[in-house]
Amino acid sequence: PRGVITLYELTGAEDARRFSPYCWRIRMSLRHKGLEFQGVPWRFTEKERIAPAGAELVPVIRDGERWVHDSMAIAEYLEERYPDRPSLFGSPHGAALARFVAGWTDRTVQLNASRPILMDIFTCLHPGDRDYFRTTREKRFGKQLEEVCPDPRAELPPFRLLLEPARRVLRKQAYLAGEAPNYADYALYGTFMWWRMTSRLPPFEQSDMMSDWLARMDEACEGEGRRALAAVGMGPSG
Repeated sequence: PRGVITLYELTGAEDARRFSPYCWRIRMSLRHKGLEFQGVPWRFTEKERIAPAGAELVPVIRDGERWVHDSMAIAEYLEERYPDRPSLFGSPHGAALARFVAGWTDRTVQLNASRPILMDIFTCLHPGDRDYFRTTREKRFGKQLEEVCPDPRAELPPFRLLLEPARRVLRKQAYLAGEAPNYADYALYGTFMWWRMTSRLPPFEQSDMMSDWLARMDEACEGEGRRALAAVGMGPSG
């Protein structure tokens, strides 16, 4: 019999605040495949716990004796290891397109999402993680955390414009993947779980079709996202 997969997830001050966008891709993927797993809270300063995976950052899974890290590598592993379960990609062509969506999300959406919620993330962190976060992010941005985005709301209009490629797809179908969500949707959804698990700043206007997609995604995989948001008092709308 197959054992329970362990998923190491970046966590804030409270264990329930699982906020990593990449970990959310894998949490949704595991639910999508109907695989039994245990989410284990992990913090930036606990690198030794995931050292057997050869990784310094999560997501990391342990499946029996096998350790796998990196969200796309994990998704591909799950697809290959459990071919009898619902597919994360639909087809080899679907896998190629999902890689594109994940790459676009990483380099365009997520990069720009990080600025308006940066201080909210810092506030949510376990106190023991704050020095690490401040040091690494100040190096990344080349300035103090407090100077990166002095007016988060001013960042929202240009950020929302970046999502136009997704809107063009969602005008014609319910999900990026078509009639039902798959890894392409989970890749983008992870960014907005990251955002709403840490910040009360609404990523979209309520009238934006992206809000409708988010609401559908919150109910995907038996309401995984909705329950997580409720557990930290954020609510589906953030």
